[in-house]
Amino acid sequence: MHAISADAVSQLVMPSDWSARWTTAWRFGPTLVGCAVRDLGEVDVLSSVPVRRFTWRTDQWHRPGLGYLVSTDRHHGFESFEEELLLLAADFSGSLVEALAQPFRLRFQSVNGNVEHIPDYLLLTDDTPWLIDVRPSARIEPEDEVKFAAAAEAALVAGWNYAVVAGWRDHVVGLIDTLSAGRRHLTDPLLLQDQLLLAAEDGPQSFGTLVARCSLEAVARAHAIHLLWHRRLGLQISGPLTDASAIRLPLSRRPAIGSW
Repeated sequence: MHAISADAVSQLVMPSDWSARWTTAWRFGPTLVGCAVRDLGEVDVLSSVPVRRFTWRTDQWHRPGLGYLVSTDRHHGFESFEEELLLLAADFSGSLVEALAQPFRLRFQSVNGNVEHIPDYLLLTDDTPWLIDVRPSARIEPEDEVKFAAAAEAALVAGWNYAVVAGWRDHVVGLIDTLSAGRRHLTDPLLLQDQLLLAAEDGPQSFGTLVARCSLEAVARAHAIHLLWHRRLGLQISGPLTDASAIRLPLSRRPAIGSW
């Protein structure tokens, strides 16, 4: 998460009625609808569509595309690898309800005049929504900082969380990519998932040990990854997934303490 500088915040023009002066624009079908920042909580965000469409050109530097999310059972647009990874991480979180790309255009006042900014995503979760901007730390310019500061203030008024995702821990990309391979529905004619869950009831054990206890280890590995993605098995995610990684049942499925 990128920490917004105090200098960027100081460049925002925020009189007592700033939340009425700052505005947002949302798109509902072909119609663009304006809304003051103070009224963001009243917007029917689920009925909105991206305020700006994704574009594909042969000469562009970024890499847009569509990514499938298990949480929503549909594809969502992204404009870069970093945004694609954010969507994948949000899907893995287990709390994602909806992901809205390019949700609105924010118009605000800074010491340099009127400025516009389109946040990258509004992620609706089981708890508080997250307004997200994605920008690698090496590419964050001073003018970006001011836009991020404004987006953070708007999110605060709406009761949302706000974050600028500027990078990832070294092992996260590989770990989430590995687990995402097993996120879709898997047929299980050999009942390997039942074997894995039964074996996991014996307590924490390494990934390699767990899958080796199944009738077909090679196929059990794919099913174990599927169960990890869907939280039916638990994993300490402070490092990459290896045969030595400790696997256990999640709290809701563990047997009584005396049986561990």
